[in-house]
Amino acid sequence: MNKHDPFEFARRLVKALAAQFGSTCEVVLHDLTKEDPDHTIIAIENGYISGRSVGDGPSKIALEAIHDTEGTLTDRLCYLTKTRDGKILKSSTVFIRDEKGRVIGILAINNDITLTVACEHALHSYNTSLQSTKEPEPISTNVSDLLDSLIDQSIRMVGKPAALMDKGEKVRAIRFLNDSGAFLITKSGPKVCQIFGISKYTLYSYLDEAKQSSGSVQDTDTDS
Repeated sequence: MNKHDPFEFARRLVKALAAQFGSTCEVVLHDLTKEDPDHTIIAIENGYISGRSVGDGPSKIALEAIHDTEGTLTDRLCYLTKTRDGKILKSSTVFIRDEKGRVIGILAINNDITLTVACEHALHSYNTSLQSTKEPEPISTNVSDLLDSLIDQSIRMVGKPAALMDKGEKVRAIRFLNDSGAFLITKSGPKVCQIFGISKYTLYSYLDEAKQSSGSVQDTDTDS
């Protein structure tokens, strides 16, 4: 270990972090003790990410650190930055201090997340439908489950339990079930009557009302 180099450990850490996180992670070490503040970078790995190399100048944060005479700067972790060519980086800045607490260097980690951000946007667009505010529709494994699911959807559509619905709300629910093809399912009629607390004759009446606003009504299987 070189006792005269205060950045000896930091130099090794630059290589270790870059090796650990791979080619999309740029790690930069700034020496802020130099008389020439225009050339602060003394070590860098994967510099092609930002287009920098050893001997290049400081970042905005490095300049702030150079001019920080109050010692008020604190490490900044996981914030977003952007390169000139449009890369989006997730960055962290750690200040290296001497025994008196003065900032003498900066270790910066810049992880290129451009591709993952693009993938996130693509996946969001792919997963978003015109009815994105609705719950995902369940995939039923049998017709009994399918009927239960349609009845649940009709109740959620109205917004209150079937037992608390008035006639108009029940007609809305029945109309939804009819339009969804629920009455094509064997023995659907009796189950709907049970859930909504109506007779099969009332069901026929509600279906007639629904017919006026949603087209033809499916033949209801109330006796099967």
